[in-house]
Amino acid sequence: MGRLLRKKISVHIITTLLVSLFALTMVVPFLWMLSASMKLGIDVIKLPIKWIPDYFYPGNYKQVWNIGGVAKRDYHFNLAYFNSLKIAFINLFGAVITSTAAGYAFAKINFRGRNGVFLIYLATMMIPSQITLIPKFTMFSFFGLVGTHWPLILPGLITITGTFLMRQYFMQVPNELRESAYIDGANEFRIWLQIMMPIAKPAMASLAMIVFLWNWNNYLDALVFLSNWRLYTIPVALTNFIDESITEYNLIMAASASALIPVFIVFLVGQKFFVKGLVSGAVKG
Repeated sequence: MGRLLRKKISVHIITTLLVSLFALTMVVPFLWMLSASMKLGIDVIKLPIKWIPDYFYPGNYKQVWNIGGVAKRDYHFNLAYFNSLKIAFINLFGAVITSTAAGYAFAKINFRGRNGVFLIYLATMMIPSQITLIPKFTMFSFFGLVGTHWPLILPGLITITGTFLMRQYFMQVPNELRESAYIDGANEFRIWLQIMMPIAKPAMASLAMIVFLWNWNNYLDALVFLSNWRLYTIPVALTNFIDESITEYNLIMAASASALIPVFIVFLVGQKFFVKGLVSGAVKG
């Protein structure tokens, strides 16, 4: 018995050390970014690395955000920030609503060809997004939408992954709830709005986090469809910032740290729903 206990303790210690080492490899680059964002440019490249600088320079962030006219940048980081937030939140609300409605329909409404349509719907997930860039560019160019934010907003209002997640969640909801609502005279829209959506809040919250991160980090579409610097999003603005300030690593790190703020806020607010929603959507029964 004592030998078995010692073995379990040893395995636990080794596992903890391995997980801690893996976590450290994830955290160290982030800590270096924060440290570098508070240094002078010449101090960033000094070896060995000085993790806590002798003097802190918050003025790096003022230059990135153009506060007080410290440094005027052509790309306007604050404008790119607003553009990214606008696109991300519009797609967040749109994708959550459409995915919830479609997921409910595929899970609970027994219409003709439901399973076939859903399989075709899921099959589109196997198509890499890069392949659809040319058709999308041709289509949006025909409608005169290239050079606007619409090519980034319209496709993001519908997400296949979100529909699949919500369908799996609604499959767990007992049909008796829907049937009792029918008896009380409720139609499908009212059942979805007043009964199913409140039940699905954990899954909707986790989906909202995923959609926000997708759109916040969307670089390729923004690069293809946006040519005016006034419409740039954060990923494109960061790329231009690096091109213009290739030696100013401290400013690059300050801009990168600023770009992570909404990500941390979204994660801290919705982390308890994230795991709950994913587990509930993945396990049936």
